[in-house]
Amino acid sequence: MHVKKGDKVKVLTGKDKGKEGVILSAFPKKDRVLVEGVNIVKKHVKPNQLNPQGGIVSQEAAIHVSNVMLIDPKTGEPTRVSSKIEDGKKVRVSKKTGNVIN
Repeated sequence: MHVKKGDKVKVLTGKDKGKEGVILSAFPKKDRVLVEGVNIVKKHVKPNQLNPQGGIVSQEAAIHVSNVMLIDPKTGEPTRVSSKIEDGKKVRVSKKTGNVIN
């Protein structure tokens, strides 16, 4: 996957196109990511210990990783990501600027 938890991304397609958010969690086996404030869905919840009232709760749902693009931390613009070996370690590199992304 070209993104990981904690990365700031921009949504490219869908109802939330153009929104930016931080990745809360990544699911590499399913090729999906959970982005903060994006793809909000309503979920019906039965009463339980945490929510004794129950009712309808809004929460983020996962979106496909191909629908997000990493935002370069230095320039603040969306960029594609490549990888290369540097000092024996694999690092991510911004295609737009050529800078290493941590």
